[in-house]
Amino acid sequence: MGNALRYLWGHCCKPSTQESESLGPHGVSAATIGVSAIAHDLFHFDITAQVPEGLSQHVVSSKKAQANWYRKLLEAWKEAKPPPKTPEQASRLVIQTLKRHQEADVKGLLAFYGLPLPHTLVETLGPAPLSQPEGLKFELLTLPVDAKAVADGDTITVYVDTSDPRESSALPREVQVAAIERSKARAVKNYAKADALHKSIIDAGYRVLTGPNNEDILARKYRIRLRGIDAPESSMPFGKEAKEKLVKLVQGKCLKIYVYDTDRYGRSVGDIYSNGVFVQETMLKKGFAWHYAAYDRRPELASWEKQARAAKVGLWAQSNPEKPWDWRKDKREGR
Repeated sequence: MGNALRYLWGHCCKPSTQESESLGPHGVSAATIGVSAIAHDLFHFDITAQVPEGLSQHVVSSKKAQANWYRKLLEAWKEAKPPPKTPEQASRLVIQTLKRHQEADVKGLLAFYGLPLPHTLVETLGPAPLSQPEGLKFELLTLPVDAKAVADGDTITVYVDTSDPRESSALPREVQVAAIERSKARAVKNYAKADALHKSIIDAGYRVLTGPNNEDILARKYRIRLRGIDAPESSMPFGKEAKEKLVKLVQGKCLKIYVYDTDRYGRSVGDIYSNGVFVQETMLKKGFAWHYAAYDRRPELASWEKQARAAKVGLWAQSNPEKPWDWRKDKREGR
């Protein structure tokens, strides 16, 4: 039980004799307190199901909620390959695992272990790893997607928690203040003021959403154009079906989005993954989109469209389906 954590605590993070004179509150040196302390407490939780004493002084949620965090963190720590070895790595694991919990709790938990807070992590981020796709500008990890956020077969609106390190570094102060004041207004049932403050937040490109534990989540809005495909417009044949397919792929899911560009409408152009499924691949193979070759030359997209054409699935069941870019041009020219 807890073998991975026992190894990490016993062999990687246990203080040496030389460090023993500068032990912190968890019995480790100041240099190693972050990683070793949380590893020790997770190992202890694995055995006893007890959270650390004193944690409640740093967070706002109940002991029951704290136990839920530790169950999630324990699983994430065991699955991490390799497990966190630096304070920055441990901090990122906590932030990612608890990203849908209250910001005050996440920050309080990090502070309890002396781990870097989200806004400080941004300064330590290096360039994108070489294994990331060429041309990638940034990556988004979204909150669960609502069905109403799907505009058509190739455009969706998503939200990203502002506790994400990338978002917290760019969060306008006026939006942060408005979110705090809105919470205070709601607490005293001044809903008119709360609604006005939320409107100012929305106008700035953000929104306050309700999390799984009924907590407020301040999130940034992104409009996403699926890279490399063009689905039928809503009023075209198979436009409704394309939208419905995209809804099935993303509804309720937390998406990973690789953003490569911004189009002339201000949308982020990116590749979308839903539970490990490449969304554009499914849309093409099922015949709910064209390969948008004018803007994306990837051969695999052309191959997936070719497969759908040969199988006559989706829109390819039609004898001569109209291309959406031709349809839009005709509309612009009043044909």
